Amino acid sequence: MNTDKPEVRVAILDLYNGVANEGMRGFRDILDRYKAKHGLDLTYEIFDVRRKAQVPDTGFDVYISSGGPGSPLDSEGTEWEKKYFRLIDKLERHNKSDDPQKKHVLFVCHSFQLMCRRYGLGEINTRRSPSFGILPVHLTEAGAAEQVFEGLADPFYTVDSRSWQVINPNMERFDELGMEILALEKERPYVDLPRALMAIRFNEYFFATQFHPEADPHGMKIMLMREDKKEEVISEHGEAKYREMLERLDDPDKIAHTQNTIIPNFLDEAILKTLSY
Repeated sequence: MNTDKPEVRVAILDLYNGVANEGMRGFRDILDRYKAKHGLDLTYEIFDVRRKAQVPDTGFDVYISSGGPGSPLDSEGTEWEKKYFRLIDKLERHNKSDDPQKKHVLFVCHSFQLMCRRYGLGEINTRRSPSFGILPVHLTEAGAAEQVFEGLADPFYTVDSRSWQVINPNMERFDELGMEILALEKERPYVDLPRALMAIRFNEYFFATQFHPEADPHGMKIMLMREDKKEEVISEHGEAKYREMLERLDDPDKIAHTQNTIIPNFLDEAILKTLSY
């Protein structure tokens, strides 16, 4: 009897440019739990994409591309971004080939914005003020049928942390490329501003969120207790909303549920289906 555990290699593309963050720990924690739950020989390797222009080859099974600080426009033409998009091109070509082992990629926040620029999917600009906190995300009709969101409420709560946004989708491009908008930011009936796109399925193997599905209550509490973040939330949403966010950290149906749902569902699609070949 073969008792070998299935081997799975995950590449984590770190786009934080050396800036301290909670996101990378979140990805590692989710992968460690997933490995234990499914009895996999799962290993991951981290690539410092922006600071060191490190990019993996196409030999990994799954790719996770992180969020990160700064403008998703200013990096156009830089060496690291050219290498990054060359990798994406290779993965797209691989997925269009007849190789049965497809390469699934998750793009988060900064990576989401870079890919939206690459595909020409909408307007990318700075928000009037940064969005930071535990906020509701609303599913579209396509999102309600999306396997990666299975088990989530509508709206569901997640960590939103961004100064940039993708708005005013170019629906002709979406239709031309066969892409789908899966989620939008919360409605703000008193503010005459377009709602940001919050999740997109680029194709069968590429899935992207502008929010942080890797975030957990522990990391978020550290962030919310920081004086600068506290002031950011209070100036944007008010003190009552800040206190509500702290209370939401302890609600198992909010970000803990989101963290335990989205990336594990993505991994199910990327790994378990592949192992069934």
